[in-house]
Amino acid sequence: MASPELASATATDQANPVDVLRRVFGYDSFRGTQQEIIGHVVSGGDALVLMPTGGGKSLCYQIPALVRPGVGVVVSPLIALMQDQVDALEELGVRAGFLNSTQDHAQRRSTEQAFLAGELDVLYLAPERLKLDTTLDLLDRGEVSVFAIDEAHCVAQWGHDFRPDYLELSVLHRRYPDVPRIALTATATPATREEIAERLQLTEARHFVADFDRPNIQYRIAPKNDPRKQLLKLLQDEHPGDAGIVYRLSRAEVERTAEFLSSNGINALPYHAGLDKPTRAEHQSRFLREDGVVMVATIAFGMGIDKPDVRFVAHLDLPKSIEGYYQETGRAGRDGLPSTAWMAYGLQDVMQQRKMIDNSDGDEAHRRMLGRHLDSMLALCETVECRRSRLLAYFGQDAAQPCGNCDTCLTPPESWDGTVAAQKLLSTIVRLKRERNQKFGAGQIIDILRGKNTTKVEQFQHAELSVFGVGSDLGDNEWRGVIRQLLAQGLLAVEGDYGTLVLTDVSGEVLRREDPRQVWLRTEPKRTPQAKAKAKDTKRAPQEMPDEAEPVFQKLRAWRMETAREEGKAPFIIFHDATLRQIAAVQPTTLDELAAISGVGEGKLNRYGQAVLAALAAPEEE
Repeated sequence: MASPELASATATDQANPVDVLRRVFGYDSFRGTQQEIIGHVVSGGDALVLMPTGGGKSLCYQIPALVRPGVGVVVSPLIALMQDQVDALEELGVRAGFLNSTQDHAQRRSTEQAFLAGELDVLYLAPERLKLDTTLDLLDRGEVSVFAIDEAHCVAQWGHDFRPDYLELSVLHRRYPDVPRIALTATATPATREEIAERLQLTEARHFVADFDRPNIQYRIAPKNDPRKQLLKLLQDEHPGDAGIVYRLSRAEVERTAEFLSSNGINALPYHAGLDKPTRAEHQSRFLREDGVVMVATIAFGMGIDKPDVRFVAHLDLPKSIEGYYQETGRAGRDGLPSTAWMAYGLQDVMQQRKMIDNSDGDEAHRRMLGRHLDSMLALCETVECRRSRLLAYFGQDAAQPCGNCDTCLTPPESWDGTVAAQKLLSTIVRLKRERNQKFGAGQIIDILRGKNTTKVEQFQHAELSVFGVGSDLGDNEWRGVIRQLLAQGLLAVEGDYGTLVLTDVSGEVLRREDPRQVWLRTEPKRTPQAKAKAKDTKRAPQEMPDEAEPVFQKLRAWRMETAREEGKAPFIIFHDATLRQIAAVQPTTLDELAAISGVGEGKLNRYGQAVLAALAAPEEE
């Protein structure tokens, strides 16, 4: 619990959100739609908020919780992170607590008593606790200022992280009709947004859709060619010593990739559901509390991770949807500083995802939905246009101009008329089926096209086919690119457990003799974009710290790490890197000057102000 001195910082400003923002959180002004959202909720209105990761969603319910009478109740699926969330609020002087299954009876009882006595400002609950009559009875006996439903996309049946417990949250509307509710998520298409509103009985709520753009993130997708080595080069060349997340599809690949990085001098840890709970907790704690840790994980890791200085997110397997990709890449650069979203992508990814959809549980409608998600993801990978523009368009937002900070802007790819190549490939599949009643995967079809006399070609006498050798003008990798892009365009499909290639309903449009459908294909760039390229949108790009301030910044980081270890907290809970950079640039000499720095609220000034000034005044080490 926060000390009485710190807690009083919130109590005296309970009529003015702007004063609470400045004194408690240390910011001079709201960002984007924050002020409008907060004002709406403070006045008793319900809200559905879409705001990108790092956009400041938490303030949209934390400030109403401090301004309105009672306790703000936050429903969050992130049990493993609740302690860190409470620690972060208590650093600000906010009285916070949580109730979940990790506590013993005495801990739960103490938190419940604090809630009933009005000694909390914010209470975190896991969604499954709201199915318990004892929890609802507790809320009945206390005073609730606002209900916040975080990670609200979990309620969407076709979302990327469906949680059945969230379906029960409509009880809040029925049982507490006079308490405003705010549901928040970082990713939702218009259709998903409507589903969230319907399932949570927020159909009358006001919708707030923030700007989805994260101009500090550089989006890059590279052709897959030994992806672990490609990843290692990215980390060594562009992100030495940086914290980051690497996503893999399977547990086995998580383990292999973490071991590979570790053997090459990278401080990498694995995280997946197959590890025992203590190991997962230890690895998560190290990622949050140490600098420069790289977490290699399945998508089970990352939701709700508030670590602001994640400098890169890398995907070595194709995500299933743009929603998932955007949510995962959004964990980079929450502090607004330059960060990288990098993916290695190849033909096998497409075939694997198609196969997973064919073998997935659920009815035909479910598989069609998964197919549409994948098609949108493939379109993003194969686009020759600005990737950021394509990404924003998926969420219904128009980009005024190309961003200048993605690979297709930095090194614009060329496109070529691949109609003849597509006809050759599709004709090969037709002839195998018609003349031999055979179906094969990509490797054998490429060997036929290139006229290779392999053992398998000889076994099946494929050299006798009229199409044998008609594709010798392209190399193996080029044909793989053709197949990958035809799959992405729906002109080719994958069938069965062995990944055989078959035609689709629209393949005939390319094969017809007269006026065939033209097929344009992307030529992969020969060079990679320069690292750390700056966004064109300079008005929102982060301010660079002067070079001469770098030693001061590193001194402050060392002080922060030592303090975090002493207090058993994640360093970013004390101060974000962005705040330390401002302090290093300004080098304040008084508490008043320090208080003017963004991110230094009254609670942190009281707790750490003198120590920061002492660290600044300390002589440089020889």
